[in-house]
Amino acid sequence: MARSTFVYVTYIRTTPERLWSALTVDSEFMKQYWFGVHCESEWTAGSPWKMLAPDGQVLDAGDIIEAEPPRRLVIRWRHQKMPELQAEGESRCSLELEPSGTAIKLSITHTIEREPSKLIEAVSGGWPKIISNLKSLLETGSAVLADAYPKAGSR
Repeated sequence: MARSTFVYVTYIRTTPERLWSALTVDSEFMKQYWFGVHCESEWTAGSPWKMLAPDGQVLDAGDIIEAEPPRRLVIRWRHQKMPELQAEGESRCSLELEPSGTAIKLSITHTIEREPSKLIEAVSGGWPKIISNLKSLLETGSAVLADAYPKAGSR
């Protein structure tokens, strides 16, 4: 079967523990870089996982496949809101944290067993904005983008 994949790699000046906390357990911090969205889970293999909009609506859900804090997280991920994305089924999102000098290399790989994939197209537009905000917030104390989808021509 064909596979669609999105890969994003960045380097963030922080510690593995701080980055892990920002990606998982600190939901208030998460809301600051993820445009009000946050994820809930016990963050252990086999535990349920869900992504919640600011109004509490479940956007995505699944379970944790692997969790090796503060090094590796793998999530079975299924979109819940838009029928055409939900119909594509489960995807897999892997996050790898690796020390690199004074920074942490964060690699995100999001895959689904279909090609083409509207879900992978959607996450390929979202992950760079989310992770740019995360990097900026950890390194400078403020997010770089206030809105995930600003109106054309707005600053």
